[in-house]
Amino acid sequence: MGAKRSLDIRRQAGQLLVMGFDGTVLSQRLRTMLDAFQPGGIILFQRNLEHLEQGQALLAEAQQASTTPMFLCVDLEGGTVDRLRDVIAPMPSVADVVASGSKKIFRKHGRLIGEELRAVGFNTDFAPVLDLRLEPSQAVLGSRTVSPKPKQVVAYAAEFLRGLRDCSILGCGKHFPGLGEGALDTHLELPSIDKRWKRLWKEDLAPYRELRRELPFIMVAHAAYPRVTGDAIPASLSKQWMTSILRKRIGYDGLIITDDLDMGGVLAAAPIEEAAVQTLRAGADLFLICQKEDSVRRAFEAVVQRAESDRKFARLIAEKSERVLAAKRRAKLAKITSTSPTRKDIERLTRRIWEFSEELRAYALRDGAA
Repeated sequence: MGAKRSLDIRRQAGQLLVMGFDGTVLSQRLRTMLDAFQPGGIILFQRNLEHLEQGQALLAEAQQASTTPMFLCVDLEGGTVDRLRDVIAPMPSVADVVASGSKKIFRKHGRLIGEELRAVGFNTDFAPVLDLRLEPSQAVLGSRTVSPKPKQVVAYAAEFLRGLRDCSILGCGKHFPGLGEGALDTHLELPSIDKRWKRLWKEDLAPYRELRRELPFIMVAHAAYPRVTGDAIPASLSKQWMTSILRKRIGYDGLIITDDLDMGGVLAAAPIEEAAVQTLRAGADLFLICQKEDSVRRAFEAVVQRAESDRKFARLIAEKSERVLAAKRRAKLAKITSTSPTRKDIERLTRRIWEFSEELRAYALRDGAA
């Protein structure tokens, strides 16, 4: 194989990777890793974020290490999933926001989160959660979900996404096809959801059908649906779910990304090297690895090696890479930069988040009195 083709494959495979890492600074080790892999994106967690200026510097330096604009990602839903609670201010949970019943409040939730993310330098939020608020999953998902009724999920999510768009932040619906009936935590185990196709289509899949044109990303869950597929393969590795159902039947044309491949729910089905290759074959455009840098290396090299030895897979990688790059061009990522807010700007934003929390308390008190 020629050196140029090998380099092309590595660059193309890199665009399909969104990676997490340890540390709060861009160490030489991490700089070398980013230079070698040229990932399509990175994701930060609370372990990476000490304060505002540090977070801004880390994102800016990481982007400078890449030759193409990256998806600069974070999970920020509010409530229990809030990576910026100690950086700017704690954001109210989805459940508290939804209790207001106000579409104006739903959009404000998205806009405030969007303003937080822009202040630090992010451009992608892995939210909103579209899982139905059903009893089996309450111990796992808790206040992250909206309602057992698909229409209410769509009402909140549509406004939340508008709020993110107001701030040029890309959103992501998760966890396709739905974890509402899942009693196990996919971080640790692989749930098997025993639900028939007709009910899934009518209930869990309704938000994805309604919002298919509003979602830049859809994140696929590590859960099996044996009554649909006839096997125990998680949706994140399933061609039936990602290609036949999400792409063809629902008609989704955005980017499909896996949930973290370092999670127990998928590792129960396949080692991470196999999972990275299999999810791309099945229909994912990007694979997400959040936890271990060794896992990132192993998965990335497995994809590269498979492409180098399999021309059909190499063509698939090239097509997906162009799809990702085209999505970045449409989103104008190259033009989205941190707003570099002043300390007074952050103080005003913190105040507005506090006022938003108080506004929600007023709704709750009013409803309690009623």
